[in-house]
Amino acid sequence: MPSMRFANVLMETTPRALSYPTMYYHTDQSVSVDPETREWTLGGTGTTDFTTYFNALSVLKLRKYTRATGFHLHLEIKGARCTVTQTKAYRLSPEPELEPKVSAVTKGGNAWESVDLTLNVDDEMVLAGFQIKTTGKVTCRNAYYTLDIDGDLADVELSLSTTTFKKESYITKNINLVKKKILDSDNDIAKHFRMHVIDNGQTLPYKELSDDKVTVSPNENVGGAGGFARGMIESMEQDVPATHVLLMDDDVEVSPESIMRTYNLLRIVKPQYSEAFVSGAMLNYEDVQDMREDTGFIEPNIGVCVPAKPPLQVTKFVDIVYNECYDETMSVKKANRYAAWWYCCIPMSVIKRNGMPMPIFVRYDDVEYGIRCKPTFMTMNGLGIWHSKFEIRYNAAVERYQSIRNGMIAQMTTELAPSIDTFLRELRDQVNLELKKFNYTDAELALAGFEDFLKGPDFIKKPVAQECFMKANREKEKLVSFEELQKQADSMGLEDLDLSTLTRQVIDYDKPRTWTERAFDYVTCNGHRVLVTKPKNKDYVVIPSAGWIYPAGMIHDEKIIVAVDWFNKKGIIRTKNVDRYKEVMKRYKRDLAYFKKHRSRLQQEYKAARKTLTSIPFWKQYLGME
Repeated sequence: MPSMRFANVLMETTPRALSYPTMYYHTDQSVSVDPETREWTLGGTGTTDFTTYFNALSVLKLRKYTRATGFHLHLEIKGARCTVTQTKAYRLSPEPELEPKVSAVTKGGNAWESVDLTLNVDDEMVLAGFQIKTTGKVTCRNAYYTLDIDGDLADVELSLSTTTFKKESYITKNINLVKKKILDSDNDIAKHFRMHVIDNGQTLPYKELSDDKVTVSPNENVGGAGGFARGMIESMEQDVPATHVLLMDDDVEVSPESIMRTYNLLRIVKPQYSEAFVSGAMLNYEDVQDMREDTGFIEPNIGVCVPAKPPLQVTKFVDIVYNECYDETMSVKKANRYAAWWYCCIPMSVIKRNGMPMPIFVRYDDVEYGIRCKPTFMTMNGLGIWHSKFEIRYNAAVERYQSIRNGMIAQMTTELAPSIDTFLRELRDQVNLELKKFNYTDAELALAGFEDFLKGPDFIKKPVAQECFMKANREKEKLVSFEELQKQADSMGLEDLDLSTLTRQVIDYDKPRTWTERAFDYVTCNGHRVLVTKPKNKDYVVIPSAGWIYPAGMIHDEKIIVAVDWFNKKGIIRTKNVDRYKEVMKRYKRDLAYFKKHRSRLQQEYKAARKTLTSIPFWKQYLGME
């Protein structure tokens, strides 16, 4: 029976690992890692437990997804006598449990000693790991898990495709990590791995960075959709065609171990998972332990993207257990589920059968593709990336223009939700929300996205995506520096506003509304349809600038809003303008009337166009690859 080295015990020295060691181990003593030799030392008497996000073996999922029949731990130790014991976790385990039948005691001394444990795994076990109990200083190395496999290992050629736009520091770091930790390693993946970097910004020294295993391709700025489409095609046409394509964002930090485990997983899957997507988790780059999402779904009633799982912290034992035994089918229909392309591995057979992404630049390209393919998904602790959290990089060009336009297009081509009415409600809600906050500019941006959707599929067949996105960025609401904002506030007579004294508490604060106030806001769109004057303690309120936030109590019947992006130290002063409100609503009603008149035609045209828009010949012509 063949065996494979599936996962290394990961002991990293990156800043995130040093700041959040409990992603890797829990201990009551000092731990040090030599970055050159990769040896790690436990400093004295105590207990170190490795039943963690990166270092526990996900036996429940391995038994579900793969042909694994046996599970083993190997490590090498020298120093004081110590005891290595298997740990385990079940669905309701509050902490790691010891498996006393699987244990080894070292002799102690200066010579390296191998410890090999055959793990005891039963049908209900979620995680298996190990614990080291030391009586003095101990040094460890070369720790990893191996699996016994029923049947031969599958042949896998893994291609990593990443699309970048002027994110040189991120992408060059990831290229160097891949070269050093994967391509220069003695692991099997090194012989079956290629990396394709699609440079939409054309700013990378592609000749310098490229070699026989890494290809950097200068590309027109066709967004993530176009970049990933090119990566798929290049992977399909490389010397040894890829069997799987791993799509990964550029502005991420990745552990090479995640990529190696993904490759190993693909080699041992059961037949029913041979065309499954591997969906890696998005962990927060800023709050390293926070997991935002591994798969998501379209909420059918409101047409927005929602994580399939609740927020988790991967430093907590109970959360990593929860993550592995969570059953998405209890709350999410398979037809509405997708995997975001910050880390998503797709079999080439699925791509050949279902085609390329839609040419919609950014936003909803991965959502539409996942729902179109209707795949099975595989997720697992230890697979994923760190990505800057959305809350600190709000961009109205994406969240208003792109989201509205592309959501409508994807609904027409692929039926993300039961009805287009779901996305019409989202348009109405976005416009109303911006109007209530006096952000007439971004309300119009949402309508601009809707109007470009109304132009039909012939519009997006042309290479207009970049210009549309750039135009949306030019037309979105512009925030100014705190210095300039203070000058504007002073000139308007907002004497009490001192930006230097603002705190998160003040900016994020909201207050409850009475039922009368709620009714007033609903009927009048926060006073735009009726003029009511109420006594005020001051002439303005301060709120967060991000478009998805609705501090209803703070803005109720106000006249001036100071919207602040505290993270980037920028903001804007908005003043209620009834005339602008009327202009926006007139435009909204006109657009809606046009849609209702042409709804059937648009639906037929988009449905008919999808096959062409997602074909390889179309994309080769679109990308200038012919």
